[in-house]
Amino acid sequence: MRLGSVLSEALRNIGSGVSRAFAMFLAVLLSGTLLGGYEAMTVIDLESQAVQRINAYADVNAIVGGTVDGTACDRLSDAGDGMTGTLAGAMRAGEQVVPLATPGKDISSYDVTPGMIRLIAGNAKADVSGVWVPRDVAKDFGLAVGSALRTREGTTRVAGVFDWPNDGRDTRFAYAFIVPVSASASTFNECWVKRWPADGQMENLLYATLVAGSGSSNAGVTQVNKGFDAHYDARASYVNRSTRWMPWVGLAIGVLVGVFGVRRRRLEYAGALHSGQSKGAQLLGIGVETGVWAGLATFASCALLLAYAVRMSRSDWAAVLAAAVRTPLAVFAGVMVASLFAGLLIRESQLFRFFKKR
Repeated sequence: MRLGSVLSEALRNIGSGVSRAFAMFLAVLLSGTLLGGYEAMTVIDLESQAVQRINAYADVNAIVGGTVDGTACDRLSDAGDGMTGTLAGAMRAGEQVVPLATPGKDISSYDVTPGMIRLIAGNAKADVSGVWVPRDVAKDFGLAVGSALRTREGTTRVAGVFDWPNDGRDTRFAYAFIVPVSASASTFNECWVKRWPADGQMENLLYATLVAGSGSSNAGVTQVNKGFDAHYDARASYVNRSTRWMPWVGLAIGVLVGVFGVRRRRLEYAGALHSGQSKGAQLLGIGVETGVWAGLATFASCALLLAYAVRMSRSDWAAVLAAAVRTPLAVFAGVMVASLFAGLLIRESQLFRFFKKR
């Protein structure tokens, strides 16, 4: 048979309903979308857990109980073998601040290094030319970025406003004035480091920020937010997720669909061989028919998963999509390989046996 004849016959079979293309299309579409969607939901849930931990400072460690070198602490931002996402800064308790607007009320203040400002602001280019205040203080005193803060000690500029919610993190910054000072200005009491993804290396480096011989033998590392599991491993959670087997499940379903699609027409295929059709032309026709309905279903499934990932992902929709589309692609591969293999096993000599069992 000519190539054009094979293609036209395959398209006629699809159009006339001989191949039950619509039913097979739905089987591939539903299996790929449902299984891939389950995978996408699981990855998005893991992603949400990671975002929640990052926003809540769950993986920020602090060394306490010793004397900290502020310059060494700030330099931890450059540690990590080129890995990004590391911020570090030192802090110590400052003088009580009495705003002129409330002369009978004093508010705690903390002297911090520029690195600490960048850590609480989440921005490596945070302004350190003035004090920083949490959202609650800014609301109570009518402060905004650029406002003049008048206190009993003098007037200073508000360089920034930051959020410090009550989610289990250290509450000292929740209602205080954060005053940036030079990292080399004396010593500090604590060094904080924020890094994602978290690992055990930073805990060791925190001890390197201590000033030797300054009563640092009792120093220890603790979490800034103790409301979360300290042994969380994002990579292990992803690798060991329950849906990691979805592509294999999809492959198995694809094989079943492909075999079923060919076996239900085995009498037709054996009769075509008896009428003189070559095995190569027959396999080409099977491949074209299967490729049309399975390919369209896979494309539609991937498009639905793309829309879901873009709509629901809180961080990296491309990573969610990359994990989810493996399943519909596995279904497609299983359908194509199984249908061609099942077609290859059909022989002309089986015609009368298939006819008796019809």
